[in-house]
Amino acid sequence: MRANWKTVPISELYEGLYDGPHATPKPSDAGPVFLGIKNVTDDGHLDMSDIRHIAEEDFPTWTRRVEPKPGDIVFTYEATLNRYAIIPQGFRGCLGRRMALIRTNPKKVETLFLFYYFFSPSWREVIKGNMMTGSTVDRIPLITFPGFPVTLPPLPIQRRIAGILSAYDDLIENNQRRIKILETMARTLYREWFVHFRFPDHENVRRVPSPLGEIPEGWEIKNLPECVHVNPRVVVPRDGEKSFVPMGCLSNDSMLITDIESRTGNSGAKFQNRDTLFARITPCLENGKTGFVQFLPDKESVAFGSTEFIVLRSRTLSPEFVYCLARSDEFRGVAIKSMSGATGRQRVQERCFDDFQITQPPYALIDRFSDVVAPSFRLIYKLHLQIQNLRRTRDLLLPRLLSGQIDVEAFSSHA
Repeated sequence: MRANWKTVPISELYEGLYDGPHATPKPSDAGPVFLGIKNVTDDGHLDMSDIRHIAEEDFPTWTRRVEPKPGDIVFTYEATLNRYAIIPQGFRGCLGRRMALIRTNPKKVETLFLFYYFFSPSWREVIKGNMMTGSTVDRIPLITFPGFPVTLPPLPIQRRIAGILSAYDDLIENNQRRIKILETMARTLYREWFVHFRFPDHENVRRVPSPLGEIPEGWEIKNLPECVHVNPRVVVPRDGEKSFVPMGCLSNDSMLITDIESRTGNSGAKFQNRDTLFARITPCLENGKTGFVQFLPDKESVAFGSTEFIVLRSRTLSPEFVYCLARSDEFRGVAIKSMSGATGRQRVQERCFDDFQITQPPYALIDRFSDVVAPSFRLIYKLHLQIQNLRRTRDLLLPRLLSGQIDVEAFSSHA
């Protein structure tokens, strides 16, 4: 620990500590955000993909104690602990249940430094030592929270440390934006070419009648199994550890498959690179869980995963086409309508795809589509690997920077 660092109660670092209402407002289709635990991620971001709104006329009531402002640090203090995020510019909403907020004093602490400090081992030990364990949920007692200790350097050093760590987060966010743009472009191109039939030189191709309406001349109507292997046979050895993909590894809105495990055995869905994994159980299907396999070392490698995956592999299309097809509203709609079983555990009936008809484009156009989008699929995975490396480096630096083990000036001179 450096000589000029000091330990103070956290109350010296903020202008106010506020908790959210202990009730839930009536839902609204639009209006300000009712910020809940689910909107704060483990890695320190606000997730606005699934938000609850409150009515405009109710907003003054639910912000009577405090209205979150840009720069405030929100955190969870009950049930799910140790989630923190900074309120961004443009946010308008109120705290939800089991949520609290700190408004920092800029003369005493750099907000970003305190935010990163909340992810340090020192702070996690403080939380562990002070939390109350109830019969149903754990809780951080806000009445004693002001006395929790924080160890920090002078403001100039705080700012340098925050700058180093935020540089990694900026690179991560930039890569995440690029991934989102690349995937959006691929899916948009798929719809333009193969749903709306606005492919290159489409003006010179006449339309002809078909069971699905008018389609470009030279295209064929086929049942899905003619074009796509549904759960193709893949042999995965029982002995030894292999890559295993649980349902939680799939994203609702991205092709990426993350947090892959290693397991023995071979029970479950079996797949190889360039296969598409499609969730068959509620609510994972409705939420959009779908992944594109490209994490295996080579084309011969095999892996297995949740029994609740349907594996899709191209016969006469292309892997990229199949993934985009699986993300389409039409495909998902057929799957959802086929679901059966007990409430809350309904599953897609695989036979629903037997009579699902699609338009088979000419092979030359499919090849052209893959030539355009396959590099984007590969780049998405490469950017994902870069994000993983950046996170590992940041997470290794964070405790050492926040404890004073690394001389910030020496670090900056060698960075």
